Amino acid sequence: MPIVIKRILAWGFLAFLIYFMAFRPDGAAQLFRGIGAALMAIAQGLGDFLTGLMS
Repeated sequence: MPIVIKRILAWGFLAFLIYFMAFRPDGAAQLFRGIGAALMAIAQGLGDFLTGLMS
């Protein structure tokens, strides 16, 4: 993918994020909480897996 398209998509995503946080702060907070919960679940699962390997 050409670098120009990547830059346009990156700036568009950043603009959308700022717009979303400015006009829907509750929705943005809920989205980031969900992402955080998913990352925590992945980390917990990985920890459980590694603990199982060590036992």
